[in-house]
Amino acid sequence: MKTRKIFLGITAIAIGAGLIVSSCKKKEEKDSDTAAASDHNYAENVSNDITNIGDQAGGGSGNSLTSYKGEPNSTFMVSCADSITRDTVNHVVTVYFGTTPTVCLDGRTRSGTIQFSYTGGVHYRDSGIVITVTPINYTVDGNQINGTKTIKNLGRINGNFNWNVQANMQIVKANNGGTISWSCNKTKVLLNTSSVYSGPNNPINWANAKIGITGSANGTTANGDNFTATVTSQLVRDFTCAPEPSKPHRHPFIQGTIDFTPGTKPTRHIDFGAGSCDNDATVTINGTVYNITLH
Repeated sequence: MKTRKIFLGITAIAIGAGLIVSSCKKKEEKDSDTAAASDHNYAENVSNDITNIGDQAGGGSGNSLTSYKGEPNSTFMVSCADSITRDTVNHVVTVYFGTTPTVCLDGRTRSGTIQFSYTGGVHYRDSGIVITVTPINYTVDGNQINGTKTIKNLGRINGNFNWNVQANMQIVKANNGGTISWSCNKTKVLLNTSSVYSGPNNPINWANAKIGITGSANGTTANGDNFTATVTSQLVRDFTCAPEPSKPHRHPFIQGTIDFTPGTKPTRHIDFGAGSCDNDATVTINGTVYNITLH
């Protein structure tokens, strides 16, 4: 086993890890393709942020998004969302960030509008609800976000809430940087529903939640290279786990595996471990195992 200490962004989900590790294998093969990892990671982050924004906007009150993932000490997005409007007749929530790009509290710059159309319920937690997400002149970090995303609450399966998440998005990068195409079909399960959900009149207590993710994603990078990412063993994120005291709102995946294939390059097998609250993972390429540190 070879050991490498590699510092990664937590939201990279270790997709980036696979390709960063590839640069450590210079003696065995030349593999310097980092564009696929970077573009997939960015699309994943943008998609996840949209879901989080919709959950807060649809379930809160007033004109601020004050609880990223329900964490009471977080003020994610409060400084840059100009307004939230709720059409209770047509079941549409609109989040408006203004026409001038503004830095949000998560460090990303946003402008434009995200519209969330609801059928079958009014909250992310409502069984059967289907949420269709449409960005309108929406930009993140100067990049134009197009496409659609659909989230369906599948109800409680084996006692736990499940959601199906499908997306077909395009990200037109700033400064003529090309277009990322990104699609996914995933299932998200609230693994401890009975502990963090006390009934339809109360929001999910995300601060103590544990979620599992399965499914796959694919697309093309801004350079036109294909990639695929498949969860081979359910990914687990525990929102009570924050390995770094200085980053209390960063919750890494602590269990599960992913196979990530960038074009014709070797598949990277990423393993997050067996559930310990740490930033440790391994990446296997062509039979060689590398230890990585997630940051």
